[in-house]
Amino acid sequence: MAGASGKNVLPPRFWIEVAAAVICALAVAITLSSPQWIEAVFHVDPDEGSGALEWTVVVVLCVFALGFVAAAGFEWRRHSSRSRA
Repeated sequence: MAGASGKNVLPPRFWIEVAAAVICALAVAITLSSPQWIEAVFHVDPDEGSGALEWTVVVVLCVFALGFVAAAGFEWRRHSSRSRA
């Protein structure tokens, strides 16, 4: 909870990184539960039904989600060390 001075308020960058991680994780969940959404939305089938595109999307989104989580964690630790000082 933020103090009266607002010193404990996390920076917007932290919240952007958290939101991006959540969006990536949701996209992974959607792709795993309904892999054909890519073909339905974009009206293309670049992997000709093999599923390679869907697995590539899952792997890439997982990497991005983990990267955003790591970046948010860095911001959290940086903010925590500043607020203790």
